[in-house]
Amino acid sequence: MKKNGKKLLILGIALLGMFVVWTWLIQCVDVQRAGANGTEIGFATFNCWFHSMTGVHMAIYMITDWLGLVPIFVCIAFGGVGFVQLIKRKSLFKVDRDLVFLGFYYGVVIFCYLIFEMIPINYRPILMDGMLEASYPSSTTLLVLSVMPTLVYQMNHRNTNLLLRRFIGLMTIIFSAFMVIGRLVAGVHWFTDIVGAVILSAGLYCLYKAMVLLFCDNY
Repeated sequence: MKKNGKKLLILGIALLGMFVVWTWLIQCVDVQRAGANGTEIGFATFNCWFHSMTGVHMAIYMITDWLGLVPIFVCIAFGGVGFVQLIKRKSLFKVDRDLVFLGFYYGVVIFCYLIFEMIPINYRPILMDGMLEASYPSSTTLLVLSVMPTLVYQMNHRNTNLLLRRFIGLMTIIFSAFMVIGRLVAGVHWFTDIVGAVILSAGLYCLYKAMVLLFCDNY
């Protein structure tokens, strides 16, 4: 397990490095004033082609936006498990270490979301209620792909019911795929926004799983 943890740590760092490079490329390659209100967008030729091909589907946007609450509920649920352990065991040091890591991990995901909201790399292809909104990386995609794998990982560790574990794993895959594809075709993000979110969330999750494997004895 320790060996797997080291491999995941290296992979996570590599993916975060890829995300940094990808973010830099978006600001340098084929930058055109092709966004809403003439805002600049990298990989403009491809992004505009893909956006024109999919169009804008606000119904899909609204569905995926509301379903974005699912990973938030997952965070709250595991936060509740950790809080109950804290109350019963009367010490943070006695809370399961993987849950402590999970809390820090969710905090990092939220921090990444806030950073890119405050420092926009680019803006959405369309105005939202007449306003420009930060678009990179897709926050909903980032949230789903960062949080939902932790549900499967934790359930596989904490639940002995094989059928339930497989059901949750399958539903998580279907849900995550629907959300990513939904955000792609809704037309409220550039294609490169989704790619950035996928790379970032994969890197963050690999680091979380690496920390658990390296520092939690029962994994």
